[in-house]
Amino acid sequence: KTPLYFADEDNVLGIISVADIVKPTSQAAIKEFEAMGIEVVMLTGDNKKTAEAIRKQLGISRAIAEVLPQDKEREIRNIQEQGKKVAMIGDGINDAPALARADVGIAIGAGTDVAIESADIVLIRSDLLDAVTAVQLSKATIKNIKQNLFWAFIYNTVGIPLAAGVFFSILGWKLNPMFAGAAMSLSSVSVVSNALRLKFFKPKRLSTDAIVNYDKTVEDNENIAIEKDNKENIFIIENEENKENNQNICLIEDTESIEEKGDDEMKKILKVEGMTCGHCKAAVEKALKAVDGVENAVVDLEKKSADVTLNKEVRDEVLKNAVIDAGYEVVE
Repeated sequence: KTPLYFADEDNVLGIISVADIVKPTSQAAIKEFEAMGIEVVMLTGDNKKTAEAIRKQLGISRAIAEVLPQDKEREIRNIQEQGKKVAMIGDGINDAPALARADVGIAIGAGTDVAIESADIVLIRSDLLDAVTAVQLSKATIKNIKQNLFWAFIYNTVGIPLAAGVFFSILGWKLNPMFAGAAMSLSSVSVVSNALRLKFFKPKRLSTDAIVNYDKTVEDNENIAIEKDNKENIFIIENEENKENNQNICLIEDTESIEEKGDDEMKKILKVEGMTCGHCKAAVEKALKAVDGVENAVVDLEKKSADVTLNKEVRDEVLKNAVIDAGYEVVE
């Protein structure tokens, strides 16, 4: 924690302690990385005491503190020289060199434009579980490609000699050209159909215990969660100093509702995180307008807010869940 002292000319008025708050899904994400055999390393510009405290809270085996942008890039290069593949997750301007150096750079959608431009992958939501989903989807894609290559090789190894008449003199086998053409088309259909199975991809999750345990930990230990890491490949989580802009990957995001009551209608303003384009704006507006009691919803991308006009009382939790179901976060 960072203590802030408040005093007048003569006396100390009080002390306020400030600390990073861990996002509830981060614990589940770390466990998922662990299950995939990925080592987690934390790079941060914070001082060593703060970094060590966060490292212990999260159960991360290695944390490197007080690093400048060029230091982050150097650390990633050192890990690569050990023969390991590195993915870097970051959202700040000082992450850009590291994101560019890493084998795979992953930027948070709510991060800076420089970080997004330097990254290979951009996560729309500020949720570390989306990085887990990206890794799982990439593995599923590679597996699908290998399957297609294998079956195409077997298919052609058998079909081409048969169509060429190689087996005719030995076994009397021959293939009618019409059937050969149909078989070739069937080969393409089977490969494309197998690739289309990726449309039904769903990320695998170990359990929801991490989030449940986090909620209990928050009550017992002042908003501190525990996460674990594993070792083999390297996966770097960026821990930023900027708390005001929610640039720390591990943040709690709750609802902020500002009610303005008139004679016949009521308005609420929701602060929504993760919106980056017109498509995001349309998705949030559509989700909110679908809620019973919502007369209109207007999203402002610059302010990252949604102005909701109600014709009857609607609980904040209902509006929040509608936005979350659309794939975005309501923050406070």
